[in-house]
Amino acid sequence: MDRERSLGVIEAFVAVRDQCPSGRARAVAEGALEAVKDRRPGVLREQVYFVLSAIGGWRGERAGQVHASLKAFLDQGGAREDSGD
Repeated sequence: MDRERSLGVIEAFVAVRDQCPSGRARAVAEGALEAVKDRRPGVLREQVYFVLSAIGGWRGERAGQVHASLKAFLDQGGAREDSGD
């Protein structure tokens, strides 16, 4: 597995759900995966904020990859990607 590459948002949520040691963070990621199914504008960006907040204490190589990937989504204008444009 290449820990250097950027993950997609959904892939990052799945990584949190499956690999983060925090039960609370795993639950937030599971909720985020459910929330994005309705595809309403802004939901992806909103869920990225929730998941980033929940994983603040997660450390390690995989955690760094997830943090960086979600932050990059926000920094690169995730709102445009999220709006369906």
